[in-house]
Amino acid sequence: MSKAFVRENDAAPDPVGTPEPSAAPMPGRRNYITPGGYARLKAELKALVEIERPEVVRTVSWAASNGDRSENGDYIYGKKRLREIDRRVRFLIKRLEGATVVDNAGRGTDQVFFGATVVIRSDAGGERRLTIVGADEVDTARGRVSWFAPIARALLKARAGDDVTLQSPAGRERLEILDVQYPPID
Repeated sequence: MSKAFVRENDAAPDPVGTPEPSAAPMPGRRNYITPGGYARLKAELKALVEIERPEVVRTVSWAASNGDRSENGDYIYGKKRLREIDRRVRFLIKRLEGATVVDNAGRGTDQVFFGATVVIRSDAGGERRLTIVGADEVDTARGRVSWFAPIARALLKARAGDDVTLQSPAGRERLEILDVQYPPID
């Protein structure tokens, strides 16, 4: 249920604690991010502010100079796009200000921490390779999961050779950790 429809004192805490990728981290939860993820967010912010926004401003300015704005598609959609850009810029600024960059590349341990690439074997799904990253870097197609996702929480602090139990909506699943590495994450 959306928090917009309940009073704050009536809202039940989320037992899983997994916010949407675009949502701010939960209170008390750090916004960890890899150096590569931080650089991507910074580059997106720079592109929005220095390239895309000025282009849209020029288009809106030109459209406004044409006269009647009520039926001017360039003006209406340009203003809408400016609002979207400004909203994304504010979001990126807040995320970058609150980010804690963690660089574990080259770490020499077989224990699973943030930034680890873990090879696991499950009874049901065979072998998988997962990389534990920040909430802004999640990409399931590339095997990147958030550090507070249920599978990552099950793996954290375990070592290569350990068996861990993942509690998922499908039920309990046993995972065997085959390998833990800390390669640079792009």
